[in-house]
Amino acid sequence: METVLGIVLATMALAIFLNVLLARWEIPTVIGYILSGAVAGQLFGLQHASHEGALYSLAELGIVFLMFTIGLEFSVRHLRAMRREVFLYGSLQMLVTGNLLGAFCHEILHLPLEASIIIGFSLALSSTAIVLKMLTERNELHSGYGRIALGILLFQDLAVIPILLLLGLFARPGENLPATLAWTALDLTILLLIVFVVGKYLLERFLAWTLHSDSEEIFLLAALGIVLAGAYASSMLGFGYSLGAFLAGMTLAETRFKYRIESDILNFRDLFLGVFFVTVGLRIDPSALLASLPAVAGALAGVLLLKAGVLYAILSRFIQRRTAFKAALALMQVGEFALAIFAIAAQEGIVDGATEQILIATVVLSMLLTPFVIPRLRALADRVFRREPEVPPIISSGMSDHVLLLGYGPLGQKLAQKLKTLAIPYLVLEHDYRLVEEARERNEAILLANAADRQILRQVGIDRACAVIVAIENPAKTRMVVDAVSSLAPRAQTVVAVRNESQKRIIETFPVTTVLSTSEIVSEAILSFVRQCALPSGNDSAPPKV
Repeated sequence: METVLGIVLATMALAIFLNVLLARWEIPTVIGYILSGAVAGQLFGLQHASHEGALYSLAELGIVFLMFTIGLEFSVRHLRAMRREVFLYGSLQMLVTGNLLGAFCHEILHLPLEASIIIGFSLALSSTAIVLKMLTERNELHSGYGRIALGILLFQDLAVIPILLLLGLFARPGENLPATLAWTALDLTILLLIVFVVGKYLLERFLAWTLHSDSEEIFLLAALGIVLAGAYASSMLGFGYSLGAFLAGMTLAETRFKYRIESDILNFRDLFLGVFFVTVGLRIDPSALLASLPAVAGALAGVLLLKAGVLYAILSRFIQRRTAFKAALALMQVGEFALAIFAIAAQEGIVDGATEQILIATVVLSMLLTPFVIPRLRALADRVFRREPEVPPIISSGMSDHVLLLGYGPLGQKLAQKLKTLAIPYLVLEHDYRLVEEARERNEAILLANAADRQILRQVGIDRACAVIVAIENPAKTRMVVDAVSSLAPRAQTVVAVRNESQKRIIETFPVTTVLSTSEIVSEAILSFVRQCALPSGNDSAPPKV
């Protein structure tokens, strides 16, 4: 026990030191954790330690909590709305990339067919842990390319199931394929019934019951229990922990406790994700890496270029090329699930030890590169594609007594329709290119612009606007926009939409007129208030044309 505790303390100290040091160069914490694991593995020989399995099990909780919080963001209704990103883009990416990589392994490298199939489709997977963590930290999960990346990653997590199924069939060639597929379908049906039936009829009542204790710890314990119960049920049916955790999150997204649970779980998620990245570093074997450096370098370059090229070719047929480019670069690395699949394949004798080390080094190095790529996606896209002008030149200082509507998500669209019905002149600012294009097709008065940019707010006449409505779904972005608005027009009639009480308390620290929930902000009362603001100048005309 003392030895294990000493190793943990030394690794923690190393992680803290490296991350503080790397933060000076704005290098993400992911890199610090992976390097900490690599150094600790060499210092303490953790790759071969007897407690290695327990450490990896603990690290897997990071993926569990990550998938749960992603599930909270995407209820059944959201997933249905994302069916194109998940099932069309995701399936095309997996099938094309997996087949091409598998064919290369079999035809060019002359690996056995079974090994080629497993390697090809495993390398087609991307890193859910790194990509989603970075998109969340950068508030880009709901951007155009972020939404596509999330959809494809969700399909890839589902694709792990058939990959593991194939792995089992190759390891035990005598099994009956139709019977195995039938049992898998039955297990998946049982899992969905357990999660959604229990979630619909029991979970909300159970959580409400725990609140009667007036204890934050009891409610947190209940929330953690729900996460782990979903993961455990999924694992017992052979689907791995992450799928069950994601489904549990989707179920709780429909309850009124969604935001409270999310805020309670975030610290656990980030802590265990740190442990996960440390275990990724443990898999780095410097001696094996140096011995096979040319093969690893070739495999790394080939996999990154092929994955990015295939994904760009697929996505550019359906969406804007700039967005396709950013999504392709964000997902070109190989994911953490590939590490687990390669370990099982080596244990079953499908992949030999030397090939496994090359594959592990390729996966880890591709993951190490990702935190340097994602923060630079916009700059890279600007170099390749013509940048869309954020403010059209026709915007001038002539606008006055108008409503500035910041955000054109679902709430912003409802408000725009109401303002149009009431004949209140308004102008919308939205940074998502896809939403702007949809709005322009509806002849909306909208600009592709960052609402937190003070120069843009001045150009659209914030000091002469009769009211400002902030209808942005991202809480962090909302705070940035409110800060900009209040600094430029502290006496403006400002209405801000919030999701919960904690966000409301934060926004109320700014000099805003009204803070309302998303349902209250589209009420007739607040719209009448906005209309009264617009009446004094007598400007009761149609929305301005932009």
